[in-house]
Amino acid sequence: MREVARELIETTILALLIFLALQFSVQNFRVEGSSMEPTLQEGQYIIVNRLAYLNFAYEHLEGLLPFVDFRGDEAAVFPLQPPERGDVAIFRYPEDPSLDFVKRVIGLPGDTVSIDHGQVYVNGVAIDEPYLTQVDHRDMEERLIPGGSYFVLGDNRRRSDDSRGWGNVPSENFVGKAWVIYWPFGSFATIGAEG
Repeated sequence: MREVARELIETTILALLIFLALQFSVQNFRVEGSSMEPTLQEGQYIIVNRLAYLNFAYEHLEGLLPFVDFRGDEAAVFPLQPPERGDVAIFRYPEDPSLDFVKRVIGLPGDTVSIDHGQVYVNGVAIDEPYLTQVDHRDMEERLIPGGSYFVLGDNRRRSDDSRGWGNVPSENFVGKAWVIYWPFGSFATIGAEG
């Protein structure tokens, strides 16, 4: 009897550890709105890789490691990888952190971003965006993306509320990288830089 109880406790602890590891590393996300069409459709569910953009605020690290001098413009450090241009990312909306948004990363810290008749320029060079199916011909004057911030745009530029309107996303607001569309059943696909 004692052996059975021990195995039951070990199995329960292992199941709890697996559950916690999954909760920490992945998250599901429901796409709301049409701002990422055609890459993502409203109502789709995606799996978000939370470990991809695991980040720590420098203010917390300074308390843990007082002998290390954290200087620079960054507000957070990404030990695995920072967001990269072209990534489809989930982040807390800067104007209301209780809301999660999904957009494509366009400008990195230190970049300049401008839009001329719908063509996006990063550091003066036109970028190729094969995931776009419609062009929004609006312009945007050149902006410098400060350290610790990222410029994001929706793939459906005509219907996207993004960095053009409310500004940059602070690095500490990133939740994770969009990884897999898993629902509805027939739309299963991985999400890459090309959409």
